[in-house]
Amino acid sequence: MKDFLDGNEAVVRGAIDAGCDFFAGYPITPATQILLGMIRELPRVGGVAIQAEDEIASMGFCIGASMTGKRPMTATSGPGMSLYSENIGLAIMGEVPLVIVNVQRMGPATGGATTGAEGDVQFMRWITSGGYPLIVLCPRTVAETYTLTMKSFQLAEKFRTPVILLTEKDLAQTRESVEISEMKRIEVLARKSASTQGEFLPYKFNALSDIPAFSPIGGKYLVRFTTSIHDEKGELTIDPVKIDRKLRHLERKIMDAVDDISIVDADIQEGAETLIISYGVTARSVDEAIITARQNGKKVSSLAVLSLWPVPEKEIHRHLAGIRRVVVAEQNLGQYRIEIERIFHVKNPKSNDKVRESRDENSGRNDGEVIGVNKVTGEIITPQEILERAKLL
Repeated sequence: MKDFLDGNEAVVRGAIDAGCDFFAGYPITPATQILLGMIRELPRVGGVAIQAEDEIASMGFCIGASMTGKRPMTATSGPGMSLYSENIGLAIMGEVPLVIVNVQRMGPATGGATTGAEGDVQFMRWITSGGYPLIVLCPRTVAETYTLTMKSFQLAEKFRTPVILLTEKDLAQTRESVEISEMKRIEVLARKSASTQGEFLPYKFNALSDIPAFSPIGGKYLVRFTTSIHDEKGELTIDPVKIDRKLRHLERKIMDAVDDISIVDADIQEGAETLIISYGVTARSVDEAIITARQNGKKVSSLAVLSLWPVPEKEIHRHLAGIRRVVVAEQNLGQYRIEIERIFHVKNPKSNDKVRESRDENSGRNDGEVIGVNKVTGEIITPQEILERAKLL
């Protein structure tokens, strides 16, 4: 069975099926259809959807809803993400599960409101102060947009953290025929609840990577909520030991799970010495380029990255074995190529900590080259441009 959908419609369906029961947003091209879809569909399943007075209020509403036990989502584009920035920091500090959809368009600033781009990749990693990790998923197709929307809710609830779904204008606003069977459903479990027995501390964890149990504001237990550094009770602290422990926890709960979060799709050809890495809508041009190259007798492999942050280093490194040339195709000036170059020159990582150690030790560099296929005209990179740059003609 098929349906005829665009990416924004897939986000709405994915959110509803994931149990989203609160949405707040402000109109902005090319994400407005998500706002309109949620206002239309969410009340039908008992949820609440609000058009807020601006982007800052939208994020504030979602944080408040989540802390009362709701499963919220908001959607915007690059300029809106700039306004979300401070409240995303609040959500990280307060360990607030919520899903944020960024439908990319050309930047900087207002840029091209109706023009596609993939220029927010590094922006999504470093969007707020402190440098603490965020989970960012990036679909290639409408079917994947549905599935990764549900996956975003799953990860947000599991890790008590904001999760960003990064799409872009061409995927969001282009309808295509979709096999319903390819829109895979993801089970979204409820966040870990506070025990009904004994004392409850709203930000308590034992191991640094543990996820604190949750009790809603207005519920059985007292829950303090603050944007400032705080202890396990939610009380402000200047104790260096407590500060260190809290901030390392914010990193470790994500980075210790990077292998579980990682999603890639590899198309490996035995004997190939060229690997094309891509993400988002550009990966579809790579698929066409791979078909053409192989028809012309060229050996080439491809790797699509669906979980951009944290970087799936082990998966990427595993597929670099035997590779002499890495080609990174993206609609920006090489934002993810920076990460690939770094990984390409680290040998044999055994764990995420080991990756960092070996990087520090400069334990050796792989031979070969990393080259980019980059375009910032607002047009999609074509298969021909990839073949030419990858020397596969």
